[in-house]
Amino acid sequence: MLDRSLVVFFTAGDPSVEKTVDFMLAVDGLADVIELGIPFSDPVADGRIIQRANVRALSAGFRVEDVFQIVSKFRKLSDTKVVLMTYFNPVFRTGIENFVEKCMDSGADGLIVVDLPPDDDFAGDFVDVCRGNGIKTIFIASPNTPDKRLKLVDRMSTGFVYLTSDYGTTGKREKIGERAFDFLRRAKSICTNPVGVGFGVSKPEHVKSLVNAGADGVIVGSAIVELVERYGENADVHIRKIVRNLAGGLK
Repeated sequence: MLDRSLVVFFTAGDPSVEKTVDFMLAVDGLADVIELGIPFSDPVADGRIIQRANVRALSAGFRVEDVFQIVSKFRKLSDTKVVLMTYFNPVFRTGIENFVEKCMDSGADGLIVVDLPPDDDFAGDFVDVCRGNGIKTIFIASPNTPDKRLKLVDRMSTGFVYLTSDYGTTGKREKIGERAFDFLRRAKSICTNPVGVGFGVSKPEHVKSLVNAGADGVIVGSAIVELVERYGENADVHIRKIVRNLAGGLK
């Protein structure tokens, strides 16, 4: 799923379902993968920028069904890969099989369930259903994930392994610390899947340094969502500009 790739994150429904599709089209041809976050009331892995985006989308009436509508509309116009990011509660409430089938029917390519542990006891059924429906699974590891656990994350992932660059939550950072590069080197020596690095990436030099260090993909979220917060429905041109600059870091 990743091969020297730029992954761009949007919060679905911020500021509206229609504009989310427009924003996705604005980066089409620049982003290799688009990650759509499903708004949730308790986004414990997300920093303030994405938390506020969740609040805006939910306040505007966003419902889980809307994300499948977004993907379906986008899929009619583009074959760029789309990954959905969610917490487990919406999956559980919808029903695992029902949720995954909706993903498949809409044209989504993969799923990240942030708070679902990769253990067989917790995620086994979820992974089986995803594999049966052609939906890639992506699990997350952080710098303090031990090697044994990292091997489990790798085994349960079929799309890529998502590495967080640091501890804590999502958010822009001025610098990608050495901890991220140490973790990336360790993960590359262990994982059989491609690895993508996210959390804090906001500049072309971040993208360049991570890819040159061996990352198969780099995920950019808060820097994009902040533009939506600032410019609202007029964010398209600003989003395309920053994504073009970020994509330059891949060269």
